[in-house]
Amino acid sequence: MKKKRIIHSALSLSLTAALCLSMAACGGTQTPADSGAASQPAAPSAAVQPSSAQTTSATLPVKALNPKQVEENPYMAKSDANIHHDGYNTDSTDEILPLGIYPEINVSYETTNANASPAIYFDSYGHAVVPLLGGIAIRDLNAEETKTLGYFSPKKHDGGGYVIQSSYTFMDASNRIVCPTSNNHVLMLRATDENGNVLPEFEKVLDIDIKAAAEAALGKELTQNLLSVVFDYDGNLWFATGGFRICPQRQQQGVIGYIARSAIDAILNGEQADLSKAVFVHELTPGEGAENGIAASKDGAVILTNQNCYLLRAEEGVDVVWCTPYESAGAKVSGEGDKTTGGGLAWGGGCSPTLTPNLVLFTDNQDIVNLLALDMKTGEVVASAPVLDDLPEGYQVAVENSAIVYDDGNGTVSTIVCNWFGAGNAGLADPNNDSSIQSYANIYDQNWLMKGNVMIAPGIERMDTVKTANGYEMKSIWSRNDLSDTSIMKLSTATGYIYGYVQDVTTGMWQYIILDFETGETVFTMDVSNKYGYNNMAIGMYAGNSGNALYCPTGYLELLRLQDRFVYLPEMPYRKVDLDQAARNVLSQGQFAQDGGEGTVASWRNTATVRNVHPNTTVAFRMNNLSGSTSGLILYAYGADGRLAKVDSALWSITDEDGNAVTELTAGTLYELRVTVADGGALDLSETEKEIKLSVVLGK
Repeated sequence: MKKKRIIHSALSLSLTAALCLSMAACGGTQTPADSGAASQPAAPSAAVQPSSAQTTSATLPVKALNPKQVEENPYMAKSDANIHHDGYNTDSTDEILPLGIYPEINVSYETTNANASPAIYFDSYGHAVVPLLGGIAIRDLNAEETKTLGYFSPKKHDGGGYVIQSSYTFMDASNRIVCPTSNNHVLMLRATDENGNVLPEFEKVLDIDIKAAAEAALGKELTQNLLSVVFDYDGNLWFATGGFRICPQRQQQGVIGYIARSAIDAILNGEQADLSKAVFVHELTPGEGAENGIAASKDGAVILTNQNCYLLRAEEGVDVVWCTPYESAGAKVSGEGDKTTGGGLAWGGGCSPTLTPNLVLFTDNQDIVNLLALDMKTGEVVASAPVLDDLPEGYQVAVENSAIVYDDGNGTVSTIVCNWFGAGNAGLADPNNDSSIQSYANIYDQNWLMKGNVMIAPGIERMDTVKTANGYEMKSIWSRNDLSDTSIMKLSTATGYIYGYVQDVTTGMWQYIILDFETGETVFTMDVSNKYGYNNMAIGMYAGNSGNALYCPTGYLELLRLQDRFVYLPEMPYRKVDLDQAARNVLSQGQFAQDGGEGTVASWRNTATVRNVHPNTTVAFRMNNLSGSTSGLILYAYGADGRLAKVDSALWSITDEDGNAVTELTAGTLYELRVTVADGGALDLSETEKEIKLSVVLGK
């Protein structure tokens, strides 16, 4: 692993570059059901399960980070509401992810869709919202065969003629699904009732032809299609036109703008809205257009086109607060002597912009790619540095996946960028190519699809942007030239690790991988298969809110999930607790106190449901984030009223893995919290006979 020594002062740099997220890399503008992936042969699962004798030597110590610095958008769901986890597009989560505690890879088989779910987001109830046959659905992703609970089909429910563009769909604060469509409309779908129950068929509560409204406001025809949408913090719906590759020389007419919240509320209330007074646009120079998603904060909406980065506000019209241009080398394809045959996707930067409270970050697309940090208030480039600039001969760089951006709240912003070059179809650069055709054959390089990650360029790097007394400095913390990744890696602040899905280019083995955020070192791998169809198809990883699942779709119609067996029954080790009915979640000190806990929260909240129980059942939670003396610990259990109550010390203990009592605890060592629960007793949250549900947390 190389560690570069690049430091660039913000004040000495000129403006250069930008961008951050490839549509294909995260499902694009929705691959239709008849895409090339559907023709790939199905195969029996090759997912590797650990043997019963597997040790816990791979268990990772918890290296918790401060929670991410993202101010909640009142119009977005309080969940991982879009494919980048939040409206800042951070690709980080405060949820817990697996730590190698008796790890398993489990599978949900796809029997309805043409692909394993390529984009996943979650509503406030924890339901997984995913694409389905050109429409959108709530599905059980943990069932042995992925099960549809409720859905909306354009063909069945709305006359057909279009598909929902899944990559830039999101959940709003009322758990409605907000989605752009391939025919330039935006829809809002009611998917659950007021109690959170899934509706078998979703109700369309809003349908606006954005392109027609924008053309009326602009007074001219648009030759770009609707790409992405997002709510700002006042509830205005911002939109941008564009696509995978917007080449300036093609002179396509695009636009950016918004629909006023007043019109949206009127439509939701069953009233008529005059869109001529509610749709506002900013005309783009012909040949300029967005290539990815929109970010939003209290400062406004941030849109990155193939030429400029904008901060926009709604002021009875589009107020361009600032517009910062950047440079690009344009469409990148493999050259003679390269070890790849494909290329990049975007003409411009390649990925969606990512925000912190003070900065906007994105990469440009120059021959040496730069990471740029812009001041949120002014648009000034306050720091910039080359990234992935020390690759072996024969490789190029295109950052098409959205970057991970983590603001620690203490003046340091860490950005993890991954090379993607080689996965894109080089033919996209041809003048007559239509990049709006969202099929795998058109978008992706066939050699990469068939031969795997040996056909894409390596490179993952962490760059820190640090605020100093003299401005900002940007420096490389670590870089990896031995990893080739297309999976849109995710950071868990709860564990302190980066999670991905890569292929070992030496063995051909596809595998889950965990990197240490601090050092970049590989600390965990778990093999899946060496069959080419286990390519993750340049689609992202998804975390959910169970604290114990990292989802990864594959080309073999299998949705994988990496999980820890962190709960089991020590009296009945042959009985496996259903991991999909178990959860571990970070409980903040404030929430702990609000729920009735005294003192300091000392563990994660652990929850499990066990069926067919005996009158008294001992449940063991494995955890390795405990320290200090056991004598000072108090166990709390949640009651049906949502309040915490102390558990009698006779009903619980902390032991080592052999069941021996311990008195002193060392962080990083695996212990077991053993709790005895009676069916229907005070600790049982389930009203079902012969089933217990237990939810506990330690305090001190």
